[in-house]
Amino acid sequence: MTLTLEWYDEREQEQDAKEAGWTELLERLLRLAGEAEGVESGVVSLTLTDNEGIRELNREHRGLDKPTDVLSFPMREPGGSDPEIHYDDEYETVEDELDGDDGLEADGFDPFAEMLGDIVISVPRMYEQAEEYGHSPERELGFLFVHGFLHLMGYDHMTEEEEKTMIAKQEAVLSKAGLSR
Repeated sequence: MTLTLEWYDEREQEQDAKEAGWTELLERLLRLAGEAEGVESGVVSLTLTDNEGIRELNREHRGLDKPTDVLSFPMREPGGSDPEIHYDDEYETVEDELDGDDGLEADGFDPFAEMLGDIVISVPRMYEQAEEYGHSPERELGFLFVHGFLHLMGYDHMTEEEEKTMIAKQEAVLSKAGLSR
């Protein structure tokens, strides 16, 4: 079992050539963040959008009618127990589609992997912040992605202590990935 990144790009414009290495970078960050949190398997969905797309989500889910940089939507409650799963008879035939003893389909997809949650990043806002903070777009993208992942794991930054913990965890992962300030 492994951590998997599902990637969606909802932006209207074509992908910029400087974005070519983002998939590899984000998959590496997911692996490093997962290792740091002791998460060995699961699926994280990442959606890249524009300021209008994230503004709509921010308004709908947080009641804030303005764009933001990153939103996270965890699929499990922090500290909650995993739900008991019952499979209908039709799912008993899934084993026929599996490649080997590891339980993975022939294409490497694990049909039973836990969905950890969704991360949505506004690419225009990411570029603005990279320029504002004086670092690379990859550094800012990595920061936002790891920040979103930590929210999926139940971390928050509502208090000064929580914020210090979250920032330290983010910086440790980014440093391992070579994305230090």
